[in-house]
Amino acid sequence: MPKDADVLLSDGTAVHLRQIRPEDAPLIVEFHSRMSDRTRYLRYFSPYPRIPERDLARFVNVDHHDREAFVIVSGRDITAVGRYERLGADSPEAEVAFVVEDAHQGRGIGSVLLEHLASAAQENGITRFVAEVLPENGGMLRVFSDFGYLVQRRYADGVVHLEFPIAPTEKSREVQEFRERSTEAKSIARLLAPRAVAVYGASASGQGIGAAMLGHLRDGGYDGEIIAVNPRAKRVAGLPAYKSAAAAGQVVDLALIAVPPRSVPDAIADAAASGAGGVVVVSAGFAEIGAKGAAAQRRLVESAHAAGLRVVGPNSMGIANTLVRLNATLAPRLPGAGRVGFFSQSGALGVALLAEADRRGLGLSSFVSAGNRADVSGNDLLQYWYDDPGTDVVLLYLESFGNPRKFARLARRMSRVKPVVAVASATRPAGLDGDLPGPDAHAVTALFARSGVIRVDTVQEMFDVGLLLAHQPLPGGRRVAVVGNSSALSQLAVSACRANGLVVAAGYPHDISPQAGAHDFADALADAAVDDSVDALVAVFAPPLPGQLPDEDADFAAALASVALAGEKPTVATFLLGNLPSRVPSYPSVEEAVRALGRVATYADWLRRPPGVVPLLSDVDPSAASVDGPPASLLAAYGIAVVPSTLCTALPAALTAAAELGYPVALKAAGGALRHRIDLGAVRLALADEDDVAAAYEDLSRNFGPDVLVQTMVAPGVACTVEVVEDPAFGPVVGFGLGGVASELLGDLAWRAAPLTDRAAEALVDEPRAAPLLHGYRGSAPVDRGALIDLLLRVGRLADDHPRLRSLMLNPVLARPDGISVLHAATEIGTPSRRPDTGPRRLRIP
Repeated sequence: MPKDADVLLSDGTAVHLRQIRPEDAPLIVEFHSRMSDRTRYLRYFSPYPRIPERDLARFVNVDHHDREAFVIVSGRDITAVGRYERLGADSPEAEVAFVVEDAHQGRGIGSVLLEHLASAAQENGITRFVAEVLPENGGMLRVFSDFGYLVQRRYADGVVHLEFPIAPTEKSREVQEFRERSTEAKSIARLLAPRAVAVYGASASGQGIGAAMLGHLRDGGYDGEIIAVNPRAKRVAGLPAYKSAAAAGQVVDLALIAVPPRSVPDAIADAAASGAGGVVVVSAGFAEIGAKGAAAQRRLVESAHAAGLRVVGPNSMGIANTLVRLNATLAPRLPGAGRVGFFSQSGALGVALLAEADRRGLGLSSFVSAGNRADVSGNDLLQYWYDDPGTDVVLLYLESFGNPRKFARLARRMSRVKPVVAVASATRPAGLDGDLPGPDAHAVTALFARSGVIRVDTVQEMFDVGLLLAHQPLPGGRRVAVVGNSSALSQLAVSACRANGLVVAAGYPHDISPQAGAHDFADALADAAVDDSVDALVAVFAPPLPGQLPDEDADFAAALASVALAGEKPTVATFLLGNLPSRVPSYPSVEEAVRALGRVATYADWLRRPPGVVPLLSDVDPSAASVDGPPASLLAAYGIAVVPSTLCTALPAALTAAAELGYPVALKAAGGALRHRIDLGAVRLALADEDDVAAAYEDLSRNFGPDVLVQTMVAPGVACTVEVVEDPAFGPVVGFGLGGVASELLGDLAWRAAPLTDRAAEALVDEPRAAPLLHGYRGSAPVDRGALIDLLLRVGRLADDHPRLRSLMLNPVLARPDGISVLHAATEIGTPSRRPDTGPRRLRIP
């Protein structure tokens, strides 16, 4: 696993973590010289004013197995060192220690070092850390105690002795995820609420992208300082220009960079020198142009992180925050202030998307266009918006997924408190091989849907759903009242409700006369709003026939608004007469209105269901599991029994195996594609004696070759298939379906990411289209559903524990009313995969 990583500290600043190198010796000496006497004493238990040459050589030369050391690099300086040393050859214990330069203490560096040291130690067979800490070193003691490990303490000889296992625990994962959310949110907060903004690339002539952004920033009413950086001008757009941001004498939080690609690194260095927390790179000419640009983009991000900066872009169209009137975008006008956070991966569409939001009356809290998404991504914004009091709804325009597994985790947590609407490609995430086994495009969509994300197909639909979420309550169910003055529109609404999984409540649609007045319309809507059998309202209104004009248009709009804005039930409208208040979601067609309502109702259903948990499982012993041994032994360590079988290549061996297993037995052609093909005659069942076995073997060997499997006979049941595939985006995913050629041909498998929660396992059993066969179809006895769920939970745990497991196939699994039988297991083992969203915290590698 790669050890170098860019990481965020508790204040949101980026730093670089890497393994120590022999050539670091001069930097270690400088680092040691900058430490106070107290810090040196707390680390070394003595004044230790200088590092002897012998100690220095030992410090910087480690074998990265029994001895490991990581350094934190900020700019060119080493600011912290953490190390472990194994206590004896092949010992499972190691002593851990770290020291942080005084000026950088209190920034969460110790916890970052501990995470990465523990991960590296586990890879090298170390399971426990010990540490010795002086009692007055409260900061170090807190690092250990707050991490979530079960720490044992004892005091002896003036020192606190600590000992703890380093395997991740539920508590340590919670601590790690909290720190991840806090650091990533803080890094974004500084960008969206800057005290001062520096603009690079604004010309004195007022032409070009830089000048446009400077003008939008100034004209939008931003109340912080605006610093124009232009080494060849004295004034830009009426503002004084500076040769560098630092020359302005202001602490810059955000830098907008719109200079030629070759000049971007210099602008980033200058922004870092002025104290900036991040940059928005509008400049194009990076990864979007090919391999050369991609390499330049990687160097750009590396230099920015080394300087402590986050990067939005390149090829971004900017960021905005209506709370502080920050329009750092290419859009001359922002939508009004509101409570919707909006992330767009596309730079090219960004301006158009903002214009559409403004036209639809959708007020925004903040907006980020990620462009090439070299660093800041939608995941970072989810972390920020989770605790942002000014954001109630999140809209995401996504073109690809950098870390889908993390996205699913963050979205699942976010969706419990704030709805997330995403328009994204329905294909597999970019960069994945479409020929790989495992989830297809529809299954990938389902994997995200299980996170509570309201996934839509178009930008128009994203705004449709966003309007409804921003201005109306969630429905309490799927029962809909349709009220209108046009029977044709009402029937369209009824059909649309059925198509979107909504139920038209009894007594509806309620059609009022086309000649009815606004009061009649208001009364019908009010009656529906208080009807206990109704969860949501669909209002449809069309102009009356010529010559039969109703009351003033405004009266009908007011009647609809009075109900839509006063009740506790969501209302959508197709109002073909004038305009409605922006807080009443109105749509050009009935189908659009009902589709948006259906999406929101599905989200509300998901929200009402309790979240699943990963349950504790009995008879699981990961320490006894080996992926290099027989599949049956690996499965046995997780409490999964495989029905015994013996591979035979000649009749005498088959007869001996049958006698040892005990009659009756089954014989199967050993070819992987034939083993369960009873329809082709490749399986012979209930063989009662030697004569049966001899006849079956002769027939099988003649038709399918001499290799056969002899297996203990078990009771019949419904054939099922359980799969594990190592997906490049999600990591291990578990699939479940029913056996048979038809199911295989149609790809009738459901998929969930491992490890499985109890709810995920239940959904896997019930989701395949052939699942009714498990529940007593046409008079058959229902199978033991609990046994299948337990099997899937165990398989999910196994898959999550073993990165070398590339695939696992249990086929067939016979499900019966009295339990299950796993008849065959096959595994594929490879090099350990890089599991997305696992291990110690690190910024995404672009």
